[in-house]
Amino acid sequence: MTEKLLVDVAGWLAALLILGGYALLTAGKVNAKSPLYQGMNVVGAVGFVINSGYFRAWPSAALNVIWAGIGIVALVKIASARRRAPAAG
Repeated sequence: MTEKLLVDVAGWLAALLILGGYALLTAGKVNAKSPLYQGMNVVGAVGFVINSGYFRAWPSAALNVIWAGIGIVALVKIASARRRAPAAG
């Protein structure tokens, strides 16, 4: 595959992940504190950073770096809360 094709694939997969996560959230299948939802956002944002950076769409690249950062912070908080939660038993 060519470099441009790989970058295009990264962009389309990013779009599918972010839209899919939002659809799951809106349908009530996941909540905003779900690792699945946040993970979809982080991976999708990284794909958009790759795509928009390649095409020098710097505002979009910057937005998605921040978007990924927000998702990473959320994932860290989710993991921390799970470690602090008493074991069910």
